[in-house]
Amino acid sequence: METIHELIKARRDKLQAFRDEGIDPYPYNFNRTHTVQAMLEAFEEISEKEQEISLAGRLVAKRVMGKASFAHILDETGRIQMYVRRDDINTEEKPNLYSLFKTKIDLGDWVGIHGTTMVTKTGEKTLHVNDLTLLAKCLRPLPVVKEEAESGERYHEFSDPNERYRNRALDLVVNPEERDAFRTRARIISIMRNMLDKKGFLEVETPVLQPLYGGGTARPFKTHHHQLKKDLYLRIADELYLKRLIVGGLDRVYEISKDFRNEGVDRTHNPEFTMMECYAAFEDYTFMMELVEDIVSSTARELHGSYKVNYGKHELDFTPPWRRVRFFDALKEVTGEDLIDADLQRIRDVAKEKKVTIEDKALKGKALDILFGELVEPGFTRPTFVYDYPIELSPLAKMHRDGGSKLVERFEGFVGGMEIANAFTELNDPSDQRNRFEDQAKARAAGDEEAMALDEEFIAALELGMPPTAGLGMGVDRLAMIMSNRTSIRDVILFPLLRDREES
Repeated sequence: METIHELIKARRDKLQAFRDEGIDPYPYNFNRTHTVQAMLEAFEEISEKEQEISLAGRLVAKRVMGKASFAHILDETGRIQMYVRRDDINTEEKPNLYSLFKTKIDLGDWVGIHGTTMVTKTGEKTLHVNDLTLLAKCLRPLPVVKEEAESGERYHEFSDPNERYRNRALDLVVNPEERDAFRTRARIISIMRNMLDKKGFLEVETPVLQPLYGGGTARPFKTHHHQLKKDLYLRIADELYLKRLIVGGLDRVYEISKDFRNEGVDRTHNPEFTMMECYAAFEDYTFMMELVEDIVSSTARELHGSYKVNYGKHELDFTPPWRRVRFFDALKEVTGEDLIDADLQRIRDVAKEKKVTIEDKALKGKALDILFGELVEPGFTRPTFVYDYPIELSPLAKMHRDGGSKLVERFEGFVGGMEIANAFTELNDPSDQRNRFEDQAKARAAGDEEAMALDEEFIAALELGMPPTAGLGMGVDRLAMIMSNRTSIRDVILFPLLRDREES
C-alpha cells in the first residue's frame, strides 16, 4: 500500500501535468452562475430554455467509462451529478482535457463545470458538461471510504472526534453535515441580535484586554504589554464595562463577545467562549427572566418551527413560562435539608453524605456552588429558572428586596443539565459593592483563585449613580449545542482549544 507521502507525490505529478499542457491549475476566478441548490430549484425552467450554466464544487465521486464518465461535485448547498464526454470537452485549445479529467483529476479537487441540464435514464438530474476547469488541486488524499476507479486508492473514514476538532477544514470537507451546526450557530446570533435591537438595546464593544479583570468568578489569562510596561488580562466577562455605560446614560446596551477563562476543558467548557451580555436600566431580574424565555423560545421556533426541540434522548419544550424554583428549595429536593441557615461545616457534612468532594480551602459560597453543581444542575433537563441565590455566590447582585442578608436577586437558566443564562438585579449601592469586593478579597486570600478583585474604578463609576438595572449573560455556545442537538461544546466551536496529542 502506498504511503501518504507517495500519494501526495503522485498528486503533485498530476498537478504538473496540467502545467505541462499550459493550463493554470490555480486560476484567479471562476464565473459560477448557480449553486447546486439554485440549479435544482430552477431545473425545469433551465431545461426548457436549454440554458447553459456554470457550477463549482469539490469532486466527491468519479466513475470513468472509456469515452464518457460520470462524477459528482459538492458545493456548500448540495451535491449534483455531472456527465463528461470526451467529444464534448476536447477542443483545439484543450485537446487533452478529457484525458486530464480521467487520469489527473482526483477526488477532492475543486472543479468548475459549464454545460446544460439533462436527466439520466435512472431519473437523476445531471449537468452535461461541455467545459471543465481545475480550480484547485487537492494534494492530500481525503480520508473517505471511497475507491477511485482509475487508481484504486482507498481511504479511511475520518470520524475520530479529537482529530476532527484538530483539523476542522478537513472535517467540514469529509463530513459536510457538520456545517449545519455552524449555520445554526450563526442564525442563533442573528436572531438574538435582531431581537435585542428591536427591544431598544444598543450593541457596543468593550475591551478584551483589561488592566483588572472582573464581572465573574474565574481565573483569568494574563499577558504583558511591553510598551506600557504593565500586565493585562483577557476579559472573563463584559459586565463591569457595560454597567459603566448604564451609568453614562445609555439605558439599554448589549455585547456579543469572546470571553476567556483559565479553566478546565470538558464537554461544556472551553477556555475561549462566546457570551451575550445585556443590561437594561429601570428593570429587575424578573424582566430578564422574560427576556431569556423570549429569546430562547423564539430561537427554537425560528430554527425548528416549534417550541419543541430534540436534544439527545429528550424532547425539550421551550414554551413559556418555564419552571421556576428557588436555589435552596432545589437543593432541599436533592439533599432533604434546608441549608439556607447552614454553616460551612454543615454544608461539608451534607456533601460528605452525598459523596461530593469539597476542597479544604473552600469557603461557604464555594462549598454551596460545588454541592449545587454536583447534585442539582444535572437534573435540570427541561427549561428551568433557579432564582434567589445565596449572597456568597453573587458579589454583583442586589440584596433580595424581601429583607434579610442571606439572599440576592439572581437567577440562572438551565436546559439539558447545563446553565445557559445568568442574571441579576444589579447591585448599584457603591458602599455595598465595596463590602462585597472586600469579602471576595478575603476568599482570594484564603486560596480561591476565582474570587473577584477589588475594582476601584468601577466603584468610582457607581458613585456617579447607576439607576436600577437588570443584567443578563447568555452562553451562545451552549445554546448552539441545544439547538443543533450536539452533546459537546467542541461540536459548535469551529476551532476549540485541545490538549496536545500526547496528552489526549
